[in-house]
Amino acid sequence: MTHLRKMMLDELQRRNYAHTTAEAYIRALRNFTAYYRVPPDRLGPKQIREYQLYLLQKKKLSPKTVRQHMAAIKFFFEHTLKRYFHWEQIPYPKIPKRLPTVLSMDEVRQLIDAAGNLFHRAILMTLYSTGMRRAELMHLRLDDIDSQRKVIRIHQGKGSKDRDVPLSPMLLETLREYWLWKKPQTVLFPSNYQIRKGQCISGKGIFEICRACAQRAGIKKKIGPHTLRHYLPFLTMSCHATPTSFLQGSA
Repeated sequence: MTHLRKMMLDELQRRNYAHTTAEAYIRALRNFTAYYRVPPDRLGPKQIREYQLYLLQKKKLSPKTVRQHMAAIKFFFEHTLKRYFHWEQIPYPKIPKRLPTVLSMDEVRQLIDAAGNLFHRAILMTLYSTGMRRAELMHLRLDDIDSQRKVIRIHQGKGSKDRDVPLSPMLLETLREYWLWKKPQTVLFPSNYQIRKGQCISGKGIFEICRACAQRAGIKKKIGPHTLRHYLPFLTMSCHATPTSFLQGSA
């Protein structure tokens, strides 16, 4: 990592930016630097405007992604270099408003039934039943499952906030069955890759599970982890299995 990127990372950490946001900002700065092949502190508003058009017209990135790139570049110049521009001269692209993709109850059942194994099924059911975000699911640990209070504790979610989400009896039963089969040690959903042994599953891995299960289910809609946040709560139905401990009791 170059000295300038290290300075930017330090500033991000001082402001307690989320790890995923910090990674995205550093990656955006690296791409900006690579495009001009000069250190970013030698660039200015003219180059930023040109780069913005390049991202929109040549790279065909979505307005939302371009806005994130511009936010990263603005952070670098303002907080790392202490250089202030008239940012109104570099307008952020307008994001079109679209209705979210919503699955029907039958489509959700088809998606979950298309899971290739219990690992995939537990991930899909957790996303759907709780409405948690992909990054939040990645970092779930065994001790975040509170079966006594029927909640799952999410640490430092969006906005660096902790919160509890409901743990339905149906999801609890599935997670117990999954634990007996997979035997995770610390993180609830560890990576299956040897090189990441002991670490949590990646965000890309979760996305690929959603995409592959949708294909097997024959669902034509574009589906990702975030799609399952727009849900119909059939997973809150009651279930006969109500043991009082996540790791103990019948599954």
